[in-house]
Amino acid sequence: MTKGQYTQEAIGLLKQLIAIPSTSRDEREAADCLQSYMEERGIQTHRAGNNVWAIAPDFDKNLPTLLLNSHIDTVKPVTGWTFPPYTPTEQEGRLYGLGSNDAGASMVSLLQTFRHLCSHKQAYNVIFLASCEEEVSGKQGIVSVLPLLPPISVAIVGEPTGMQPAIAEKGLMVLDVTAHGRAGHAAREEGDNAIYKAMKDIEWFRSYQWERISPMLGKVKMTVTQVNAGTQHNVIPESCTFVVDIRSNELYTNEELYEHIARQIKSETKARSFRLNSSRISQEHPLVQQIVRMGRTPFGSPTLSDQALMGFPSLKIGPGDSARSHTANEYILIQEIAEAISLYQDMLDGLELM
Repeated sequence: MTKGQYTQEAIGLLKQLIAIPSTSRDEREAADCLQSYMEERGIQTHRAGNNVWAIAPDFDKNLPTLLLNSHIDTVKPVTGWTFPPYTPTEQEGRLYGLGSNDAGASMVSLLQTFRHLCSHKQAYNVIFLASCEEEVSGKQGIVSVLPLLPPISVAIVGEPTGMQPAIAEKGLMVLDVTAHGRAGHAAREEGDNAIYKAMKDIEWFRSYQWERISPMLGKVKMTVTQVNAGTQHNVIPESCTFVVDIRSNELYTNEELYEHIARQIKSETKARSFRLNSSRISQEHPLVQQIVRMGRTPFGSPTLSDQALMGFPSLKIGPGDSARSHTANEYILIQEIAEAISLYQDMLDGLELM
């Protein structure tokens, strides 16, 4: 097949998937559609829950293995859509629809690339994986599938990056913080206002500067995103809770950040998880070097993907623009899909990973 034919196949499949609601933890019908598409084209599939994958023929355990991964799930549609989010609408070179940009275009482009790579012998094994629950970092997503796969040497994660390689990615830790006070009547000098206690710690989160700054990812970023306190206007609140979104760089583990924060603030704090650490791949890796030779510019990504759950080298690269993700009237340019398939094929065909 030509690159143009692969592009037309990718667009057709993407339109089918847009028409199927596939929010996180509700991807079964979309997974069925994708699996049927692959089987109809002679690709032997494997499945666990709503995760679908395929291993290229002639697997050789003595060769390195490349994983091509993107996700099948979407967020829920936000308000403000003027195009129906589940009706694929092609207009003036754009394909509108929920999940078109994040990350349907990457997934269908990587699948067509997998088909091309399988058409002739490569110096490495290839696995294509469409995983679920990426948008919620769910435990039934990629983390449940990786133990079922052969050992992975390196992965390409399809996300909208404008086909520039994100070779480092910030991690995520979410904190639930509670300041404790004592209830009392607001009209009298009694009680201990938990809001005032929380304000001091919130100011610490706002102003604290972490010492280690990554050349690729910059500073650790902490943002208070939710605050809740009080029962009624005339009662001194006995507790004030707030949520902190922390984006870590590769120079700190989430555990390190948490332990330091717990020593600095007065409020009680609890981390929802430590598992979403920052990730990176060496600029000397053969895959990175190949992409650089093709005129692409490595960068550090502030947004999270399933890379955080991969215990092997990976990079993030795909068609589209991250700024379109999770927005009304999400779209992908048809030309972006064509360019992605062309670049993926040129990047990977004949690549030496050893």
